[in-house]
Amino acid sequence: MRREWLLVLVALGLAAVAAAIVYLSRPNTLVVAVGPQDGPEAALIEAYAGALDRAREDVRLKVVRYGDVRDSAMALQRNKADLAVVRPDVFLPENGLTLAILHDEALVITAPEAVDIDDIPALARKRLGIVVRHSADLPFLTNLLSFYDLVPDNPGEDAPEDGHAAEAEAGHVVVVPLKVGDVTAALNEKRVDAVAVIASPASKVAGAVVRAVELGAPEHKVGFVSIPDGDAILQRFPELQSVTIPAGTFGGRPKRPDEEVKTVGASYRLMARGTVSRVAVASATQHLFEWRSRLASAAPVAKLMKAPDFDTTVAATSARLPNHPGAVDYFEREQQTFLDRYEDYIYLFAFFGGTIGSGFAWIGQRLARKRRERVDFVLDRLLDIMREVRAATSSTELDAIAIETDGLVADVVCYARERSIDARTVSALILAVDGVHAAIADARRQTGEAEPPATTRRRTARLLALDLPAAE
Repeated sequence: MRREWLLVLVALGLAAVAAAIVYLSRPNTLVVAVGPQDGPEAALIEAYAGALDRAREDVRLKVVRYGDVRDSAMALQRNKADLAVVRPDVFLPENGLTLAILHDEALVITAPEAVDIDDIPALARKRLGIVVRHSADLPFLTNLLSFYDLVPDNPGEDAPEDGHAAEAEAGHVVVVPLKVGDVTAALNEKRVDAVAVIASPASKVAGAVVRAVELGAPEHKVGFVSIPDGDAILQRFPELQSVTIPAGTFGGRPKRPDEEVKTVGASYRLMARGTVSRVAVASATQHLFEWRSRLASAAPVAKLMKAPDFDTTVAATSARLPNHPGAVDYFEREQQTFLDRYEDYIYLFAFFGGTIGSGFAWIGQRLARKRRERVDFVLDRLLDIMREVRAATSSTELDAIAIETDGLVADVVCYARERSIDARTVSALILAVDGVHAAIADARRQTGEAEPPATTRRRTARLLALDLPAAE
């Protein structure tokens, strides 16, 4: 029975170790909220989730699509998702920390060169067309105009019958929503003086708007409106981004623009809750950037992905839009090893393991002492019987002592079958039993009774020696 219980305990221990290994090595599945569901960001995240599954990596993504980027950001704030695609100027979750900038969108304002609009203040009393791609584009433009004390006006219903838009009042800008296909006609008909779009400078939409403005401009020459006050604007609107459009971004000969243009924009970011595992976030960030070229075949927007700008680790986690420590670990090449990850638990186990082991050893000693007490009681009783035998005066008393001795021996044999007894204790028991029987034999001779045969006198000691396994 003792061996069977030992095997059961060993099996349970091995099962516990195996379960712990399986638990620690299982892939970490993160729920990622994506919006809008038909946007390029959704295609990128879907492609990334599929690549993680095929590679059987230690982190996996479960993609949940939402109708708008506001909804995906709200899912992150409500803890319905671990990761989310977020556009900070639309809605910035309070618990969101950045993993990667999926792509930047810049405010690109272009106008025919003859109109002579070089900066935002020059838009006063002008008509600005905007190609609206997202519901947040108009609030974005309104905030920017308010920074320059310009008031946006919508074109009124009392516009002139000749199709020309009414001229704006001083300090006002008439904002005219447009579609890309209407840009050239709006310029030719003098309904707008300049056109704006919030898009990635390298995107097809931005290029199409610039070409449309060029077609509606005299001599097909266009200029770009610069916003050099990016740092000051970010102080008031920290959810925006400072963006530089490099010279020649839109191609052409001569190149368009002919020099870099400073502007502001918004960013689409992959964010995570601050409570998400640092190790899981580091792994997700690592694979996202290392597989960029692989993902670009399914989602071209992956080519525009970049890491957030920061100088130090402290700056990264305390920026206007803080970064997740797990992502910073990857960017700084300080990803945690297994020992780094579980060193606290290992230290605690080592620290308390000795104490717990000592406690179990003390309990074991107490139990062993309890087990020995029964054998010690038998030994003490046998020694007392030896003294009682010397005082016995009749065969009846000697018979009673012999019966008690046999009962004690039988009790020890039964006990020894359930518990182990060391050889020294068994030897002491045999000597005590032999001593008792010798004393009884001497007492019988003194009372004149016949002495029992030697085999009978020693039968109990031999029985004890044979039945106790520790005596072999």
